[in-house]
Amino acid sequence: MRTDNRSSGDLARLSVNQETVRQLPLPELVEGLVTLGVPGLGLWRGPVREYGVEAAAKLVRDAGLTVTTLCRGGFFTASDPDERAAALADNRAAVDEAAGLGTGTLVLVSGGLPAGDRDIACARERVADAVAELAPYAEERGVRLAIEPLHPMYASDRCVVSTLAQALDIAERFPARQVGVVVDTYHLWWDDRAAEGIARAGAGGRIASFQLADWVTPLPEGVLLGRGQLGDGCVDLRGFRELVDAAGYTGAVEVEIFNPALWARDGAEVLAETAARYRRHVL
Repeated sequence: MRTDNRSSGDLARLSVNQETVRQLPLPELVEGLVTLGVPGLGLWRGPVREYGVEAAAKLVRDAGLTVTTLCRGGFFTASDPDERAAALADNRAAVDEAAGLGTGTLVLVSGGLPAGDRDIACARERVADAVAELAPYAEERGVRLAIEPLHPMYASDRCVVSTLAQALDIAERFPARQVGVVVDTYHLWWDDRAAEGIARAGAGGRIASFQLADWVTPLPEGVLLGRGQLGDGCVDLRGFRELVDAAGYTGAVEVEIFNPALWARDGAEVLAETAARYRRHVL
């Protein structure tokens, strides 16, 4: 399954997240990436568990691909002690899975406000408390936690960390080798302080992952499933890539798109289109 040019040329940093082409079973996704010369992929816990963590790790390893991230851990904001304990146990399992897959990056989505709770600052502190418990466990297994800020429209139900500055305020309480941040164009394109945050993250060695998706309006399936294919929306994708490069980031550029219209199409076609759009709008 190996090819000689997979990790060279203009696709050398490209990674495609599994959810971008969720219609493809993992073996077909791996084969498609190898055929295109794309060296990386991001994985999701649900489908990987269904396939088997060890089997998935072997499949990817034998193909010569790199797992750039595992999504996702997090959801730390519950105030109930039993719920918090369950979340930490699940995150330890996520760390173990990331280590088993050979990736050093576990993406964290912090969690929203519990029902009836209006204290968002306190919820963010519970995120920091959970990271403090989880970070040493992850470091022992060679995994860095990557806090991902999500668009503010997610703050109530999915992620109380909305800006790169907020993510860094938590991450910087810990060594950079333990906790970094995710720069995701879909979530940060609107923020006039994003460039400042990227520079700050780069200076501290905190950029653990750089992810791409475009913002299209009207949102086709609400905010969650409304990510656009590269070049279909209003995000300056190349500008973001230049910012993370200038900040010293040299890692993978991972395309993560949740969009039912893409999922309804032929997966191999979507992969090829994604690579072409990456060349046109990102490089």
